[in-house]
Amino acid sequence: METLTNKFVVCIDNDNYPSSLELHKIYRILPDADAAADGDVRIIDESGEDYLYPSSYFVPIQVPQTVEKSLLRAS
Repeated sequence: METLTNKFVVCIDNDNYPSSLELHKIYRILPDADAAADGDVRIIDESGEDYLYPSSYFVPIQVPQTVEKSLLRAS
């Protein structure tokens, strides 16, 4: 997963983290090269804190600029 260039992902699996991740929700990625090298992604989850999760739980997406601005304001 391109964690340094993609800013947002959609959750497609939350089997091990049902209280921390919502299926089909858009999450913001925080750049973390070490996490990416280990196959993980750092996101801000439902707790409002950033944590590492398996990158296989997410699909990177690109959103329109107006949506991106709104998502960044909300996080």
